[in-house]
Order: sequence, then C-alpha cells, then structure tokens
Amino acid sequence: MAASFLHKSKEWQVQAPFPLIDEIHAINADLKLEQQVLIDAIETYWIDKKHLVMLMHILRFELMHGFDLCFDLTAVDERVRENKLASQVQDFTVIYHLRSYFRNRDVRIKVALCTSDKSLDSISSIWPNANWYEREVWDMFGITFNDHPHLTRILMPPTWIGHPLLKDHPARATEMEPFTLPDSQQDIEQEALQFKPEEWGMKRQSKTSDFSFLNLGPNHPSVHGAFRIVLQMEGEEIIDCVPDIGYHHRGAEKMGERQSWHSYIPYTDRIDYLGGVMNNFPYVMAVEKLAGITVPDRAKTIRIMTAEMFRILSHLLFYGTFAQDVGALSPIFYMFVDREKLFAIVEAFTGARMHPSYFRIGGVAQDLPKGWHSLVREYVNYLPKRLDEYEKMVMQNSLLKARTVGVGAYSSSEAIEWGVTGPGLRATGYSWDLRKQRPYAGYDQFDFEVPVGHNGDCYDRCMVRVEEMRQSIRIIEQCLNNMPEGPYKAEHPQTTPPDKSKTMMDIDSLIPHFVNVSWGPVIPAGEVSVSVEATKGIMAYHLISDGSTMSYRTRIRTPSFAHLQMLPLISQGQMVADLIATLGSIDYVMADVDR
Repeated sequence: MAASFLHKSKEWQVQAPFPLIDEIHAINADLKLEQQVLIDAIETYWIDKKHLVMLMHILRFELMHGFDLCFDLTAVDERVRENKLASQVQDFTVIYHLRSYFRNRDVRIKVALCTSDKSLDSISSIWPNANWYEREVWDMFGITFNDHPHLTRILMPPTWIGHPLLKDHPARATEMEPFTLPDSQQDIEQEALQFKPEEWGMKRQSKTSDFSFLNLGPNHPSVHGAFRIVLQMEGEEIIDCVPDIGYHHRGAEKMGERQSWHSYIPYTDRIDYLGGVMNNFPYVMAVEKLAGITVPDRAKTIRIMTAEMFRILSHLLFYGTFAQDVGALSPIFYMFVDREKLFAIVEAFTGARMHPSYFRIGGVAQDLPKGWHSLVREYVNYLPKRLDEYEKMVMQNSLLKARTVGVGAYSSSEAIEWGVTGPGLRATGYSWDLRKQRPYAGYDQFDFEVPVGHNGDCYDRCMVRVEEMRQSIRIIEQCLNNMPEGPYKAEHPQTTPPDKSKTMMDIDSLIPHFVNVSWGPVIPAGEVSVSVEATKGIMAYHLISDGSTMSYRTRIRTPSFAHLQMLPLISQGQMVADLIATLGSIDYVMADVDR
C-alpha cells in the first residue's frame, strides 16, 4: 500500500451556528431575503432576480470562508404544480445549490420567474462551472441568462424545437408526430453539424501561424463513450478544446415525471451505469426523507456493503482501461477476472449483475441469501493480494509513470472552482469525502480512511482510486463481521413494495398491496436534496413531490458533468497523447454526463 497516499480525514461537523441571513445583512442590509424551511434542513432563501448577482458575489467573495463551490444549478416549471409550498413561487423557479467546504455548509438560493420574463443575469463570471449548468437550464427550460459567454444547446441537438423539461413538452414518442426527415430538413441538419470555430470562441489563425482543428470522437475508443472533443492545434500542441456532449442524452429527468416513485428505481441504475446500486442510493434516501421512513439497521448495512462492492467494480474497470489508454494491455484482462468474481456475489445477492435495481424505498429488495458470509469472506481475502500485484504491474511501471506523472494536473482551488468532487478533488491533496464529512446511511459506524494525492495529476487520480478499493474492502469486511439482525425493509405504509406475507390471507391486505405496487405510494408534498459519495464523485437527487404517485421534478446532479467542463483548462499545452491519458484519469461515464 502506498502509505503516502493515505490520510485519515478529520471529523467534520456541519456548521450552522446562526442563520446565514445575519452574515449577509451585516454586509448589505438592503438585500431582501425570504427564508423557506424544507425537510432536508438546507438553508433556503428566495431573492429578487435584480439582486441575484449582488447576493452571489457576497456569498462567493465577501463572506469569511465563502461558498466556493457551485454544486448545482437547475430549474422547475411550476405552472401546473398544486402544492407550491411557498408564496414566492411563480411560473418558474431557478435553484442554485452552493457549498462552502471550509464551513461544511450548504445554502440554496431560489429565484422566481414569470413566463413573460424568463431571464436572469449569468453567474458564470463568479463560478466558472455555472457555464454548463446555465446552458442546460436554457436548453431544458428556455430560461435566458444575460451576458452568458455561449448560451447554446448543450444536451439537445442544435435544431431541436422546444425545451424538453417544460410541462407542456411531450414525454413520450407516442405524443408526437411520427418522425420524418425530408430532404430540406436533412440539409438543415447537415448544416447544423458543421463546426464553425468562431461560434465557439476559437480563432483560425494567430500572428505567427494557422491553427488546425482536430475532431476527436464522438465514436472513438479513447473518448470512452459517445463524446466529441474539437481540438484547436498549433503543430502538435493543444491550444484550446471544445467538449461537445449530449450524444447519450435520453431524458432521464423527464422520465422521472412519468414513472411512479417505485418504478423509477431501475432508471437510476442507468445513470452511472458502472455504479449499480450506488445510483439507487441517493434516490431512495431522498424519497425516504420525503416520506419520513426510517430504514432498519440491517438494511443500512446491506446497502453500504453492496454500494462499496460497486465502488470496487467501477474502480477496477477504471484501473484496467486507464492502463490500456497509456499502452498497457494486460492489466485489464486480469481485472476483468476480479470483476467477474465480484459480479457473481452481486448476482447471488440480487439476481442481476450490472444493473440489479436492488435498493427499495425503505430498504432492499430481499434479504441476503444463505451462505453469503463465505462468498464475501473469500473475496475480501482474495482482492488485496491482487491489488498488490497490480501495484507492481501498473503503478510502478516506469512507462506509465512517464505518461502520467505531472500530466493533466490541477490544483485544489481549480478543482473546487470547476465543481470537481470525489477522487478528482482528493487527488489534489484536499481531503473531502462525504462519507466522512457528512456521514449518511450509517457510514459513521465504520472505520476507514480517506486516500489523498499530492499533485492532482493523472497518476495521483489513479492512485487515489486504487487506495479507495482497499478502504472499500475494509468497509465490506466490517459489514461482514457486524451484520445486524432484523428486517431488511422498513415496516412503514409507504415502503415499496409492501410486505407480501399477508396478501393471501385477506382482501384488506391484498388490495393495498396491489395498489401500492401498481400505482406506487403517494409521497407527501415536499422538496429535498440528498447526496452520496458515488464512484466518480458526489451524486445528488433533488426531488419535488406534489403529493402524488409520481415525482413532480427529478433533478440528477452527476459528478461527470462537472468534470468534463474542466477539459479546456487542463488540456491546454498538452499533446494529443497526453489528452488521452487525461481523459482516462478523469473516469467519466457519458450516461452520467448526459442523463
């Protein structure tokens, strides 16, 4: 084990000594903030749109230890919502979720907009990573951000008509006219595909040379999915690049508006499709918080154990493909053997492999099978020895070090400024792991350490993930040795699916069971955000219930979306081969980016 990469994180506590509004008013007493109390206990304030930028500047720069991370930015179409929960709500709400790492504290800022004036001032000059989030809000809702540097489609094709997350935009293909592509429209589509550098802020030439433009992707193994990067080259050096995403967009958030709370769980598996049950985790916890469901200890421990298994599965695939990206072909074959052994355990637990949809509202789908102890014990004894072998094969390989040490590096402050979380942030030496800083779902009962890097380069990003696998094994072994007895699902009326044991006994049990399974539970009106330390960084679900069997708004904050936005910064001055190593070290999944 590389001990220099191991750092025992201090125990952080969320600081809330007094309301944030007092600090803000001490700087500017004229700012009128109106507080809204929500079930997730995140401080939430409404602000008039004309004062938004002033407030954001105060939160970022003028407060002592201000809010350095723009964690998320999204919107809600409120026009058909019945339980609006706040008098300030109009036709649309734009929601800003900010975080101060030093304070270990979040704040949520809301701005109400009416249909006749769907515009706001951009905050991308305050938090650079707000750029893509604002583009996404414009793309999905048609809300304009004044002074945005490049307000264009980001997930939908440039020729798309309408804004998909509006409530009057169809959710199913059957609600639309059959697809046709006449010759005239085909010409328009072809024209839209042409890359025009000037439209992206690029120049065709400098005083000394002409630039060339290289199209990397969207179908190329080195870009790890349907992802396109247009490179601006001077000779073999990258001067600038434009990440072009959206090829994998399939309306995951829109689907959340037409699936029951229960039947949406399999959709969550497909967000980070390498994360398995880790995707279920924040979603079911958010629903449980809305419904007031307390999860039994046994279910909590099973969830943590299986989530850490998928952290290992994801990191093993990263490890092998990262080595392959820089020219080492053998490791990935060994690591796939290790993944198959672990998938066999997952299959024994759940009946499925990559996408088991195992978590349920209130617990898990079924209890652990007989003999699970021996399966898990064998694996926790097996994997550490394999990781030791890979240490020599990969991490100590001189060629891999030459390709990755000092390549694609960024600092902690740059990572925070661009919204980087997870191993990508910890590789810079900044020890922030949500399982330690804000323990959730029972993680406070486990002993593990937080690996950190030093240089924030490709090598450190890999090493941090390698050490995280060792820590995951520690957590799984503790689950193995201390698995509580008791139910695997809560005995709460909103738990889904409900207990089936009495359904064949009397009609009074059968009917509620049938209704709860087919229509899903009715979740009380409310709004909540829940985050987890997922395989690639922090993943969060922001759910709004209108007191129905379906979500009114499902927002999925994924880590990979923020990470890819940083490419122009870290690729500048690299060779193309360095960019390939950098892309591999980021460990993104395009389904996680595009949703």
